Amino acid sequence: MAQQRTEYRFTKMHGLGNDFIILDQRDGSASLSTSKIKTISHRRTGIGCDQFIHIKPPQSVDAVARLEMYNSDGQHVGACGNGTRCVASYLMKDLDVEKLSIETDGGLLHARAASINKTEVTVDMGKPVLDWGHIPLLRDVDILNVRIDESGMDPAVAVGMGNPHIVFFVDDVAKVHVEAIGPVVEYNSLFPKRTNVEFVQRMNENTLRMRVWERGVGVTSACGTGACATVVAAVLRGIANRKTEVILDGGSLFINWREEDDHVLMTGPAAYVCDGTFEV
Repeated sequence: MAQQRTEYRFTKMHGLGNDFIILDQRDGSASLSTSKIKTISHRRTGIGCDQFIHIKPPQSVDAVARLEMYNSDGQHVGACGNGTRCVASYLMKDLDVEKLSIETDGGLLHARAASINKTEVTVDMGKPVLDWGHIPLLRDVDILNVRIDESGMDPAVAVGMGNPHIVFFVDDVAKVHVEAIGPVVEYNSLFPKRTNVEFVQRMNENTLRMRVWERGVGVTSACGTGACATVVAAVLRGIANRKTEVILDGGSLFINWREEDDHVLMTGPAAYVCDGTFEV
């Protein structure tokens, strides 16, 4: 007897080339398994994406939806800045609103349209986490001077933005072998939940150039939470202003670490790619 197959409808979007498969499951339908997420996310044998996102019914009356986010390796993640921005754009168009709130494992995130057509979105990513135990790190260290001997690089800055980040400042980001250093740092024993790895060059006090190795994905063209963590780290090191442009491989994000409430605001594009269906 043939096994029954279920059809799913998806939307694909990207933020500066950081791409997502989005399943709108506000009807309460079941999430896909880790193995199926990995299969669908594969770039050669599946649809292909950096992250896979379920849009679920909210648990709070203050939110319009709840996000379940997974890296392409099937690992659940607490936050994704570019993904949240894309879903916010999708939902604002669907609901015909200019602002909304979305539940994530990293907390309730507030988004608003930053352009008339809602393809530019600002998301309040909340406060950065600067306590070593909550980033999390394995042991008590100075988060402004984290030494990873295996990286061969100067001490970095550790920051939590709903997920863990380690930020290395370098003279020339183009000369960094991200593919070699990234996985060594990601799997270092200091990071019990592994980590995203940013390599950052200071252009001036208002501009930073960043490349990223994303936990569970690899090199990506952009990382929203990474850009937020980068500006926080640069401000803490005293080398950048709180309002700073972060230039990534895929384009620019504009970050504002507000002094009045410690919240980090991220503004950038959200682009539609296509709709489609798949069966499992």
